[in-house]
Amino acid sequence: WDGHGGDGAAALEAALLREFEADQVQRSAPVLRAHGTDESFHDPSGVEPDVVLCPRSTEEVSAAMRIAKRLGAPVIPFGAGTSLEGHVAALRGGLCIDLAAHMTALLEVNQDDMDCKVQAGITRLTLNERLRNTGLYFPVDPGADATIGGMVATNASGTSAVRFGAMKQNVMGLTCVLEDGQVIRTGSRARKSSSGYDLTSLFVGSEGTLGCVTDVTLRLQGQPDFVATAVCAFDTVSGAVSSVVQALQYGIPLARAEFLDVASMDAVHQRHPELSEMLPVGRPCVFFEFHGLEDAVREQVRGVESIAADLGIVGEFHWDDDPEDRQRLWKARHQAYYAAMQLRPGSRGCPTDVCVPISRLAECIEDTTRDIESAGITAPLFGHVGDGNFHVILLARQAGEDPAYLEKLWGVNDRLVQRALDMSGTCTGEHGIGYGKRKWLEAEHGAEAVALMRRLKAALDPDDRLNPGKAI
Repeated sequence: WDGHGGDGAAALEAALLREFEADQVQRSAPVLRAHGTDESFHDPSGVEPDVVLCPRSTEEVSAAMRIAKRLGAPVIPFGAGTSLEGHVAALRGGLCIDLAAHMTALLEVNQDDMDCKVQAGITRLTLNERLRNTGLYFPVDPGADATIGGMVATNASGTSAVRFGAMKQNVMGLTCVLEDGQVIRTGSRARKSSSGYDLTSLFVGSEGTLGCVTDVTLRLQGQPDFVATAVCAFDTVSGAVSSVVQALQYGIPLARAEFLDVASMDAVHQRHPELSEMLPVGRPCVFFEFHGLEDAVREQVRGVESIAADLGIVGEFHWDDDPEDRQRLWKARHQAYYAAMQLRPGSRGCPTDVCVPISRLAECIEDTTRDIESAGITAPLFGHVGDGNFHVILLARQAGEDPAYLEKLWGVNDRLVQRALDMSGTCTGEHGIGYGKRKWLEAEHGAEAVALMRRLKAALDPDDRLNPGKAI
């Protein structure tokens, strides 16, 4: 493919203009730049697509895929651009299909069955706003206002995964356009099935390398009758993590359980001074959320408070059922990534994540914290304690950074991933592979399993045109 401004790019643009309206086909430099970069720290040079197409329907995506196949052009699906491992980078140029420009409809809601069907470009916050009057909501919350299609692509999860799981547990079916333009539909609206291969799960987490998802059928949850949040600080990381593990072992149905280390808490305080009365200072903390009927929630809170008291809680176990306080607290948690960047002015975040069995989580976090301190870098740490997943925000300047500092930073990242693998964990719990973590795939899965993945990729994408250079 002669992309990145070559003859192939001109031919692709001309073919698309014959099929689509002019305002759907875009080639301006700012648009191309925006569609080749995400929130990751990876090198932003040479990652622009050649053309961006903004389709309005599955049929239009299919037509675009047929054009791309005829010309041999790579195809990269695009949502909100909030991915963290370079997923949307057009490493070989080609066609970027922007699903968020027009394909944002809530197609149907089935209240009695607690499910809905959406176009892939709708964002999670928009979806929940449109569901507000139905008594239902979509629970998967990765923090960023990502598109549903993008969340499918990375098997996103986030703060609510401890209760509701990741996208794989909440996607019931998909409409996918394959590399030759063929349209398939996977799954059904049934709550379970033993019929055939589970193609839905194959596409969830495939990062746009097997097909382009255009419609998604989602499992919904009832809006809880009563919600409470709690914040508590601990003497040690081990005490903080153990409070969550023990709560789960006792059967307390936590809705969220988020750990923030001392550096993360300092950053949140700097960004949100209005929360100083709610948030402890200078200690590792856990944010809890509880859902259910009021009496049941109060019982859950008492149970966690008792567990925390036995594990070295510092100060008051602060809990609240005020909706405004809850919103402010979780807004602060979701903005912890941006707050972290204040700790080293002029830096960008290079977020990385791993996931380990929850019995090894405290050990993994403590070892990682010591490694960060020994390396002398700035890297706040926070994560989803209830499912063993945590993030380290490695802070560095994207231009002009000291090479010695960058070497330390990447060394911490490599040791973090190896530490997680040594604990029977994974190199990424929710960010995905992209092209940032490809080197770890074989170490985690083994050569034979990765070879099988490549055969599956070749069967569905024989010319390696679907988001090439990613995942496999």
